[in-house]
Amino acid sequence: MDLLLGAVVLGVLLGCFYAAVSVGLSVSFGLLDVPHVAHPAFLVLASYGVYQLNESYDIDPLLAGLALTPLFFLFGLLAYRVYYETFERRGSDAGVRGIAFFFGIAFIIEVLIILQFGVDQRSVTATYIGKSWRFGEFRIPIRQLVAFAVALALTVLLAVYLSKTFMGRAIRAVAQDEEALRLMGANPVRIKQFAFGIATAVLGIAGALLIIVAPVEPTLDRAYIGRTFCVVVMAGLGSISGTLIAAIILGVAESIVLTLFGASWAPAISFAMLLGVLAVRPQGLLGR
Repeated sequence: MDLLLGAVVLGVLLGCFYAAVSVGLSVSFGLLDVPHVAHPAFLVLASYGVYQLNESYDIDPLLAGLALTPLFFLFGLLAYRVYYETFERRGSDAGVRGIAFFFGIAFIIEVLIILQFGVDQRSVTATYIGKSWRFGEFRIPIRQLVAFAVALALTVLLAVYLSKTFMGRAIRAVAQDEEALRLMGANPVRIKQFAFGIATAVLGIAGALLIIVAPVEPTLDRAYIGRTFCVVVMAGLGSISGTLIAAIILGVAESIVLTLFGASWAPAISFAMLLGVLAVRPQGLLGR
């Protein structure tokens, strides 16, 4: 019983971390309908940026991630503009060609990381990495608690931004009825470009959490494709609060399976849950 309780506690911490790495995809894919399969590659790229700043200037990983957010915002603006001009503006086959476009970007990012850093794992140093807190029989790594707190704050802040600010409401409006927004005099393309920039900017912080939780390697994005899309689809497309709930469900499920059956089964959980959700409740837990 104690073993199972510990797995649930660690699963909740892991789930909040999954929410942080998925909220950007919830905006780009869930709200904007952009088939952003390169999202995990952007995430790994951010982790390597954090690693470089930590290694070269001894900057705390979280501060390094925060420093990268403006750069990733501009990266997101550029990526969406290229996607829009090349595919989305041309019409109905943008989805299929868009998937190929973002697969190509993910492959290029992976190759560039390998050329620059090699294939070995990279990690960062900070005062809270390598230490743990003991609660009775449980021992919880402090870096998991740091990731939990920052991930929770990031998810809540993005949810508040999308629901309480003018631009956040505009982003939700363009997701619901783009043509009506155009008739009101707004420019849906610019709003979607800004939203994609926001979705990419949060990856600066999420990338920092990724390399705080565990060492990274260039092909790590493949392990997160299933997890991030599972969370976003299970949540209900575009639902930030649903993203948090779905991520915690996935984190707890993975942690319990890891505890009871071993690590080799854990990566299959996200794909199994994704297929299950699509079969039983394709609109997700909270819908769109």
